[in-house]
Amino acid sequence: MAIGDIIVGIDIGTSKVSAVVGEVNNFNQIEIICSTSSKCEGIKKGKIINEDDIAIAIVKTIEKSEEEANLKINSAYVTIPGKYATIVQNSITKEIKDKYAGISVRDVGQAVMQVRDIEIPEGKSIIDIVPNEFILKDGTKTNDPVGSLSSEFTLNAQIILADKDYTRQLAGIFKKAGLEVDGMVPNTLAARNLILDVNELHDNVMLLDIGAGNTDIGVFEGESFIYTNTIPLGGDNITHDIALVLDISEEEADKLKKQYGLALKSFIDNDNEIILNTCRGEAKSRIIKSSELIEIIEARIEEIFSLVNRDITNQAIKPRINNVILTGQGITNINKSDVAGKIILNIPVKISTGRLVSTIKSTYRSAYALVRYIAARPFAKTVSSSIDAKSDANIFTTIMERIKEFFYS
Repeated sequence: MAIGDIIVGIDIGTSKVSAVVGEVNNFNQIEIICSTSSKCEGIKKGKIINEDDIAIAIVKTIEKSEEEANLKINSAYVTIPGKYATIVQNSITKEIKDKYAGISVRDVGQAVMQVRDIEIPEGKSIIDIVPNEFILKDGTKTNDPVGSLSSEFTLNAQIILADKDYTRQLAGIFKKAGLEVDGMVPNTLAARNLILDVNELHDNVMLLDIGAGNTDIGVFEGESFIYTNTIPLGGDNITHDIALVLDISEEEADKLKKQYGLALKSFIDNDNEIILNTCRGEAKSRIIKSSELIEIIEARIEEIFSLVNRDITNQAIKPRINNVILTGQGITNINKSDVAGKIILNIPVKISTGRLVSTIKSTYRSAYALVRYIAARPFAKTVSSSIDAKSDANIFTTIMERIKEFFYS
């Protein structure tokens, strides 16, 4: 990345659109200029149901960012749910003309662009290339081969594909909002370096990001991104269940969830009485036991973990997972959710302890993770979003040209 590059990251969630604008400082670190958000109800169960609502929310969010940052934003990167992404593993071997000159940045850039030459399934398009590992001719493995004396090297990489229909729809929404799309990144891929701690980055882990309306799955084997998907359930579903079963308002249900949040009824210390104040029947209030509330929460959390378990079992990747890391505002405020996950998944589960997680407000965490991911791209010539007008280009051409710009060729 280049000093002074400005990166704009947008995350479109179930209840809001959030944006983070960051600049690469003199220490090659990302320095946040501003963070903004706006309410949005254009997505439900991971599907776009109201394009105009999302476009309006993006406009409002970007206008706030432009005012705070004192700049004109014409493009941005955006996260996408795992359900729309497919990961293809690929590798190529590149010969070096003069091994005594050392492997150059140009050699690496050419290899990265060559590794994308795969058979792309119908209805898919390339949105990202993730260089994973370089192996020199003598078997040495490295993340950065530049300068190494070797007559050839092998590049292992992940090619990230996305559903064309979804990317077209998303690009159309951005166009309505007056923005171009710099690139699209699966949620959990962007979140990895923010959520996982140093040891977990080298382990075989499943990252579960349980948000308001969705649970994003990301499975990593060390540096390799091997699987992603989305379960259309999250914290809002727990709130809805409480409101429905107890016949109270959503607002009171959410308050009770936060106040008494517990994932397992067996961990109740005192089965206290709770006064309900927004009952919809003739009686405006009534009294229940806390165990009745916890039972509702437990049932939905069990369903979320069961669906995740079924998904990774069907994909035959469950035996490859050593640990599960939980994150997301939909689950982390519910005590013993990690214990519930371990019981159902039969894999060690823990709440994320990543160093930066606690320093970033949950509202902006996904957008911030996206900006950090883009800023940290290896071998990038430039990662800057555009603050100048761009031509109206086809979305797939735009993204591919953007990928080419990342690497020396």
